[in-house]
Amino acid sequence: MSDEDTYCATGATTPPAAGGPPYAECVLCRKPTEYPKSQKGITLCPVCEWQEAQRSACSG
Repeated sequence: MSDEDTYCATGATTPPAAGGPPYAECVLCRKPTEYPKSQKGITLCPVCEWQEAQRSACSG
């Protein structure tokens, strides 16, 4: 693993995608997410997930 690979590593894992409805609501915009309703924690829709990643991206 190079320094570039570990520089922005957060250790975060992505929850498993839902196999079908019912889907959890996004905590920011209330749209359906890709995650099951039984998913614990903060669930974000793909758009909000991407925007959050942009806000917290490493700069360098």
